[in-house]
Amino acid sequence: MHAPAGFDGNSNPPQYANRLTGWVVACFGVSHARWMGRAPSIPAELTTGPFTLADARRAGIDRWNLEGASWRRLGPTTYVWAGLTETPAQRLRAASLRLPTTAAFSGRTAGWMHGLDVEPCNPIEATVPPGSGISARSRLAVRRALLPEGDVVMIQGWRATSITRTLNDLCRRLSVTEAVVIVDMALHSRIVDSAALNPRVASFAEPATESPMESRLRMLLVLGGLPRPRVQVPLFDSRGLFVGRPDLYYPDHRLAIEYDGTMHRDRLVEDNRRQNRLISEGVRLLRFTAGDVLRTPETVVSQVRTMLVLRRGVG
Repeated sequence: MHAPAGFDGNSNPPQYANRLTGWVVACFGVSHARWMGRAPSIPAELTTGPFTLADARRAGIDRWNLEGASWRRLGPTTYVWAGLTETPAQRLRAASLRLPTTAAFSGRTAGWMHGLDVEPCNPIEATVPPGSGISARSRLAVRRALLPEGDVVMIQGWRATSITRTLNDLCRRLSVTEAVVIVDMALHSRIVDSAALNPRVASFAEPATESPMESRLRMLLVLGGLPRPRVQVPLFDSRGLFVGRPDLYYPDHRLAIEYDGTMHRDRLVEDNRRQNRLISEGVRLLRFTAGDVLRTPETVVSQVRTMLVLRRGVG
């Protein structure tokens, strides 16, 4: 089978596009011809964010056009131009197009919208009234409940559960440790009153905590049966000069505990200096990484327990 006369593969495509497309139709049918010819046209109104199939059709683009490399599918009938960098806000906008107007983003998604450092889109979570006629779909977790007016707020034009409702919903379904992680974040940011939260989780919370892994390390020790350490306590030498502020501290045992995250070299140098100052003042120090906390929790608890017992024996 030969290409149409005058087309050698190196000619200017626009000049021969119509002739080539007609040849493809004759040989292979219309479905193949759709992918031939000139570069696809991208309507400007579809390049600003997610859109529905109905939006595309109004712009002159049909479903088969959206199967090309110029577009990225976000949901059953939701797409975005491939030239846009994917962001959580894009994902939420796409999800909002599939949800009823009575829905509200909830769970971790709402937590992220309130400024908490949580994953908002894995999956996107939303609460809808019972009988809304929408089912859970790819990367969209739907819960059904009646939300009182006071439990819903507007954030950037989207409905979301209030911070109090969001946290209490999460406290009911997460482990106590992960619930404390999120409540610590909210209290540290001063966006919620602990009195309005789940009493058990609030009793473990520490607003001074500065990172999720610090919360997990603290809860590991407490749930492991050890005394509750103090959090971010400033320590001073005999002259009243500041020497450090460990993540966790047992004052009666002069034991400081630090969580070591990924850090820049300059931060590491300063941490080493701070560690030396603490040790010079008679403070014992243990340091743990995420791997220690998540993969060998029993060892972490055992090492801290041993240090507490040793100090009590010396006293």
